[in-house]
Amino acid sequence: MMDQVAEIAKLCAEGLIVGDPLEPSTDLGPVISASQRDRVWGYIRAGIDNGGDLITGGLGVPSGLDRGFFVKPTVFSNVDQASAIANEEIFGPVLSIIPYETPQEALMIANDSDYGLAAAVWGTDLEEADVFGRQLSAGTITVNGEVFNPAAPFGGLRKSGLGHELGIYGFREYLQTKVLNSPKIDK
Repeated sequence: MMDQVAEIAKLCAEGLIVGDPLEPSTDLGPVISASQRDRVWGYIRAGIDNGGDLITGGLGVPSGLDRGFFVKPTVFSNVDQASAIANEEIFGPVLSIIPYETPQEALMIANDSDYGLAAAVWGTDLEEADVFGRQLSAGTITVNGEVFNPAAPFGGLRKSGLGHELGIYGFREYLQTKVLNSPKIDK
């Protein structure tokens, strides 16, 4: 199964159109700055050196994109759970595929993180995927694809995010509760 997942991820990454974000056909634009591009390249270098098997992408600029801070969509498989590319927020197009034997092990790996912004569950048994998703420790969890609900809050757990956006919880981020306790004043 691991090889199938890696092959699908490779095909998806290689199928992405990297380019000008203002072009409607573009799937992936640049990262925000040269320093962020260099930071992402540092993670890719760490992944190549000790993180897992490089499946596609890697260091360097995508072909034909000399201007801008572009990073090749990169996929690693057989990634060690303890490696930097598995444990840190990269903020770039880098996918780390971590092997597991059982759903319980996958849940342990997913929840063993300092971060918890979002998670995704993929499966053919929606009831099982729902049960699994409820056990994940993340602020937003989707099953079998991106579902956006502007009435639902979006925010992370632990070191991910800065509060919540959207929904009533997002609204509450802009409020400050204040309580004044005072004896009754007779008039």
